[in-house]
Amino acid sequence: MGYMELTPHVMALIDLALAEDLGGGDITTQATIPEETWAVAAVRAKEALILAGLPVFTAVFDRLGGQVTFEEEKRDGETVGAGDLITRVSGPAHALLSGERTALNFLMRLSGIATLTARCVEEVSGTNAAIVDTRKTTPGWRALEKYAVRIGGGRNHRFSLSDGVLIKDNHITAAGSINNAVARARLRAPHTARIEVEVKNSAEITEALAAHADILLLDNMTPGQAAAAVAQISGRALTEASGNMRPETIGDYARAGVDFISMGYLTHSARSVDINMKIETP
Repeated sequence: MGYMELTPHVMALIDLALAEDLGGGDITTQATIPEETWAVAAVRAKEALILAGLPVFTAVFDRLGGQVTFEEEKRDGETVGAGDLITRVSGPAHALLSGERTALNFLMRLSGIATLTARCVEEVSGTNAAIVDTRKTTPGWRALEKYAVRIGGGRNHRFSLSDGVLIKDNHITAAGSINNAVARARLRAPHTARIEVEVKNSAEITEALAAHADILLLDNMTPGQAAAAVAQISGRALTEASGNMRPETIGDYARAGVDFISMGYLTHSARSVDINMKIETP
């Protein structure tokens, strides 16, 4: 499914989030709880979900110091039911209370993406279509959000513009034609890179195939149009359906025979799931 690497970028993101939430200090906790107080807190799901983001959740408390420990009941990728215990956190009450919101924000957001992705993957089960994400991610969160997509059973598209050649309508307009764009890409792109071209109709498909594009992105087609495109392409290139893809419609595109369905929806429209953290013992 995936592995979350706590890179310097991720740790810097955690530090930024903590600085945003703590400001000049947690004045409520400092005023009401003696510094030496030790506490245990239970983290529970308040709805059914696919868990994602537990490594970054624990890293938030590690960043605050104070010898916080975790008894994990669930792991990333597991299905968690409403009321299920995810982990039990033990440590200084100051660290638990000051880190609670930041840690939960990461866990709720990433679990929400994994849960939505799993739903979409289920919608295309029994077909050959793979669900993939896009670059429509929260700025700075891309590595985390794409990790959550993998945890939900989806696949990652490009992480950045340097990862692959994707010739879209604006590139085609600026280059003058599909043929010009593909020919120039062949000259400059690494020989290991596939060349993907966005197409909107039969004529553009014909031009892209003649230019020997490796993947055709079927942009904003209906399922019927996608099926016709797949028939026209007839295995000469891989196919990717894209544009306004939703969980309710992707099954029709999968049955049309496309190889991939790319969904910005996985990241730009996923809601955070509901998870809470309650102090059990002072």
